[in-house]
Amino acid sequence: MPRFEPFTIKMQISRLFEQGQSFFATTKVQDWLRERNEDPGNYEILFHERPAPPGSTLVKVIEIELKRRDGQPVDEWLKAELNRGS
Repeated sequence: MPRFEPFTIKMQISRLFEQGQSFFATTKVQDWLRERNEDPGNYEILFHERPAPPGSTLVKVIEIELKRRDGQPVDEWLKAELNRGS
């Protein structure tokens, strides 16, 4: 049974960066991909720092970008779920 996590992966990654623990971010996204039956080895994982929207408890938000290593497009549902707001 999958673990229930109350926060989106985007929020979890943003908090890791905020707390100075960004070295865990790639592993966190790889685990997230495995939970969705995706092979993390098929993807290059990139992080982009953006200012947080007004009213957010975060100073900055990290956008997560996936690129397939074989050049194929990343599934739209996967991109949408990956960067879903909190």
